[in-house]
Amino acid sequence: MTGIIIYHNGECSKCRGALEILQEKGIPHDVRWYLSDPLSEHELRALLDKLKMKPSDIIRKGEPVYKDQYEGKELSEEEWLQALLDNPILMERPIVEKGEVAIVARPPEKVLEMI
Repeated sequence: MTGIIIYHNGECSKCRGALEILQEKGIPHDVRWYLSDPLSEHELRALLDKLKMKPSDIIRKGEPVYKDQYEGKELSEEEWLQALLDNPILMERPIVEKGEVAIVARPPEKVLEMI
């Protein structure tokens, strides 16, 4: 594994943009296709620690699953964590991780902070 991991959704233009920046700069990286290879609870908790965020901080409120199942509900952070585990599409993207630090790379150029 390389030093940089990008949590990637190929349907997301921001993910594609961040990945293109890494590729254009020749920065070694690993791609984690988190929709087809979801994070375990341990991995998600570790990633949140690196982001210095709570589960509710990385919920994508524009996703249909959010609007259908969660909008308007008062959930605890543990319940939001479970929502992310059950529905990985709810995770904000792209997330880029390097060592003990992770960022939400929005806009994609934020990925440059990791190199």
